[in-house]
Amino acid sequence: MNSRLSGLYLLTDHHLTDKVGVVIAVAEAIQGGARIIQYRNKHANREQKQWEIIDLITLCRPLGIPLIVNDDATLAAETGADGVHLGSTDGSVEEARKIVGDEAIIGLSCYNSLDRARIAAEQGASYIAFGRFFPSRTKPGAVLATPELLTRAKGELQLPIVAIGGVDGSNGKPLIDAGADMVAVVHSVLGAPNIEQAARDIARLFEPE
Repeated sequence: MNSRLSGLYLLTDHHLTDKVGVVIAVAEAIQGGARIIQYRNKHANREQKQWEIIDLITLCRPLGIPLIVNDDATLAAETGADGVHLGSTDGSVEEARKIVGDEAIIGLSCYNSLDRARIAAEQGASYIAFGRFFPSRTKPGAVLATPELLTRAKGELQLPIVAIGGVDGSNGKPLIDAGADMVAVVHSVLGAPNIEQAARDIARLFEPE
């Protein structure tokens, strides 16, 4: 498994970071233990996305933390990001690989489908993501996945696995025990009164007991 793809995986949300600034918010999360960052902004224009991504790369790269771009392989390639995360309507892993290159990280949302994860693995995905596992403020209507799916995927596929959807410091440990290499969060960190402490509470779930 890629050792860079483990631990707390933070997704940005402009609703939660506009006041303090996305770079400052992400820096606080990294200080608390975030180890992978995904830039996600559905509302900014392309120019704003480009400079925000470049600013985040400047923060993350010296620390060895991958910066992933949500949905847009072309934007990831243009900005020199470490990779792209694809949803159900963002094209195939094979198509994205042609754009971002052989060394880039490509993640794929597999929701609650092991079959989709199998296809992603065959096409050369770097990691797969399942969820939601709990009620989610970001995507309240997302399909429900189970910890058993993580265990099945872990036993069958040689890929890092992300668990996403309503995860926080109080409920993440069973998902890690079931097979998740990463837990992905938005509100439970960026919506917390103390971003650094919220990140630390989740990052500690990965520490050996």
